[in-house]
Amino acid sequence: MGKTVLSMGGCQSYTGSTEDEPKTLNYSSNSLLKLKNNSTQSAPSLGEKPYLHSDLLCERVCDADLFTLCALPAGLDLHEWLATNTIYFFQQINLLSSALSEFCTSTTCPKASGPGNKVYEWTDEQGRKLKCSAPLYTDYAMSYIQDLLTDENVFPTSAGVPFPSGFVYLLEKVFLLLFRTLAHLYSSHFRDAVTVEIHPHLNTLFTHFMTFSHAFRLLDSRETAPLEDLITALIQC
Repeated sequence: MGKTVLSMGGCQSYTGSTEDEPKTLNYSSNSLLKLKNNSTQSAPSLGEKPYLHSDLLCERVCDADLFTLCALPAGLDLHEWLATNTIYFFQQINLLSSALSEFCTSTTCPKASGPGNKVYEWTDEQGRKLKCSAPLYTDYAMSYIQDLLTDENVFPTSAGVPFPSGFVYLLEKVFLLLFRTLAHLYSSHFRDAVTVEIHPHLNTLFTHFMTFSHAFRLLDSRETAPLEDLITALIQC
């Protein structure tokens, strides 16, 4: 695996080890922070599922062929490609979650909830399920993922070092946590994203994330079912 850059909230996921680096979408952290700090507009009156509002649904930061973008480049190791994109999605989702963190507190979000009144519980190292607020659940999730990404035994950065057995299983857990983070943002904070005008970033990232997840079968359809209407609508935009 090439040298990895793990700057929290950064826009580049890696520095490649080959001349022809795979392409990624880059979201500007500066623009997100500027929108967060300077926007004063109010979100429009939206329905029960504001993320399906026709005027907002198809707003993106760019148009890209996501199927081509997600496809495994010729000659690249599958695990290398999965690892690179996992780091990338973690950085981008962490950035968006941070941009909306002022709206997500233990008071506004006492439960880590998703669409359809789904409540996410954190499972600790002893296998105990813990009910916690959304910001605490997100903190647990991001800390867990960050620990994995910086573990050389899981995400090796030295040339010739193999990925561990069970690597894909670990990625499935990471993608599950990332999906739940995005699901909470859509179900509880989409109006807030509209208020600070970062919903195009959220739509673009979520569509990219789901396209990649589907291409490599990293998410269980039972987990994503509550947002299936949004997934279908975004793909059709």
